[in-house]
Formats: sequence, structure tokens, C-alpha cells
Amino acid sequence: MSAIVTRSIWPAEILPPAEFDQLWERIRPAFMERLRTHRIDENSATTLAAVYLPLAAWVRRQKSADTLVLGINGAQGSGKSTLCDFLQLVLGTGFGFHVAGFSIDDIYKTRAERERLAREVHPLLLTRGVPGTHDTELGLNTLRSLKTADPETLTPLPAFDKARDDRKPSTEWPVVRGRPDIIIFEGWCVGALPQSDDALALPINELEKNEDPDGSWRRYVNDQLKGDYATLFGELNRLIMLKAPGMDSVFEWRSLQERKLAEKTASNEPHRLMDAAALRRFIMHYERLTRHTLAEMPSRADLTLYLDEHHQFTHAHIK
Repeated sequence: MSAIVTRSIWPAEILPPAEFDQLWERIRPAFMERLRTHRIDENSATTLAAVYLPLAAWVRRQKSADTLVLGINGAQGSGKSTLCDFLQLVLGTGFGFHVAGFSIDDIYKTRAERERLAREVHPLLLTRGVPGTHDTELGLNTLRSLKTADPETLTPLPAFDKARDDRKPSTEWPVVRGRPDIIIFEGWCVGALPQSDDALALPINELEKNEDPDGSWRRYVNDQLKGDYATLFGELNRLIMLKAPGMDSVFEWRSLQERKLAEKTASNEPHRLMDAAALRRFIMHYERLTRHTLAEMPSRADLTLYLDEHHQFTHAHIK
């Protein structure tokens, strides 16, 4: 998903004009090819470069001798995957870093594991997404394996098939050789903090009201953030947030994602894609933590990129 921007969202010292032009000349062919891969209008190239190149320059400034683990948070449909793909391109092709990346979506528990949680803990845990539905140990082990890898070490990166709603076989996971300079770990709840216990008392939507009347599901989710997820997110060295303007935009953007996913899925393949009603119910699972994160994360993220309802970047705030 593209966004219309200008260089003015960044402080000039992040990437001075002369350095920007040199970097852009160096990566332009690869950048244009990546636009075509994402089916983004090539006329958007310079405006997108005006976000992604300074972003990569900011990340370069955060790099020390050790591997940098960069967390990227953003509500559903905010453009995290696209941003991460271009960021990885610019950091690699433009600055020569060895970059690896995966999503918190890639470490969802298998459908069988979530079916067990639904039986033993709460039925709402069948639906992937909220804390408690990820294999945090898999995520933690993957990050730590990458950070300690030898030059010839091969590290598999987990992968999940959303159309089938199940983890891909390990034989289909991408493999990274050696120790990356930078690891990008993205996801809608990456870096999220738990709510106060008092904040859980009242339901915030029809799903919570009708299917979690005693609050046991939302307390379970919140407790996950206090435990294993806090350990996982403790691996992050820096946190970037893509800040959506509100839940209305999240639903609209996530609906567009589902349509694109449907277009990529062959009609004769088994899948679990959602219609509008199913999607609205699905997003209600995310609503509580999304609203909480939209409210509290901008004050502590190392970098916040603000989006308007048209999916345009409006400004950047560097902590």
C-alpha cells in the first residue's frame, strides 16, 4: 500500500539532500523493481523514496557493533509489511547491511494448538491475533539464534499461511545464512504493553460483551503481555510505530488487505478468507489492544510515523 509524502516529514540532518540524491541514484533500479513486485504505481517512486530512504538512514544511526533488533509496530493494514520490505531493501542495497526480517504473524500457534486453547482456556483463542495465540518461544529462539549465528549458520525463519490459517511446513520456511547486522521484527502488537487490571473491567465492543462477559479472555490476553511477550519484546533495541488515525481506518485498511489476499489465492485452493461480517468480528478481537497501543505507544516509541485516513504519512516524531 503506498503513501504520498514529502521530505519535510524528516529533519534535514537525518539524510541531507546531497546524500539522499546519491543514495537514490544507487538504489533506484532495485527500488523500481520492488514497486512492480508490490503492484505500486511507479509514479509514487520519488514520494515513497522520500520516506523510506531517510528511515533507513535513521536506522543506520541506531546501529552499534552488535546486531540491532528493530521492532516495528502498526495496526492492521497500516503498511508494516510494505515498509519493512522497502526498509530491508534500502538498508541492504543502499547501505550494505545484512538484514533479516520476520513478522509476529509468522509465529502464530498452529491451528491445532489454538483449537486446544479454545477448548481448555477460552473459545475466542481459536482466532489468531491476540497475545496468547503466538508461539513466543519460537520467536525468542529465532531472534537469539540470529543474534548468535556464525558466518555459515543457517537459521530458518518461521512462516504462516493466513489463507489456510495454519503454519507452513518447516520445509517451506526461508533460511538466513550468518549473523544479520539488523533484524526487523514487525507486527500489530510488537512492543505492546499490558493494560491496567482496572481497564479490563468493561467490554469495549459487542464481541467482548457477548462472548467474554466475565472478562476471562481479555484478562488471559493481558496476562500474556505481562509474561512471555514482555520477554520477547525485551529483545528489541529500537521501536518504530506506524500510527493509524483510529479504528475506522484500521477496519478499512484491513478490509483492503483481505481483498488483496483473496486475489492472490487460487479459487480451487482451500482457504479461510473472510467476508465483511466475519472481518468486522475478527477485528473486534484486536480492538482493545489496538486502541490501547494507539494511545500510549507514541510517547515511548523511538520513532513514530503518523498516517492520516488516506494512508498518507503526515509527520515523523523522533524521541
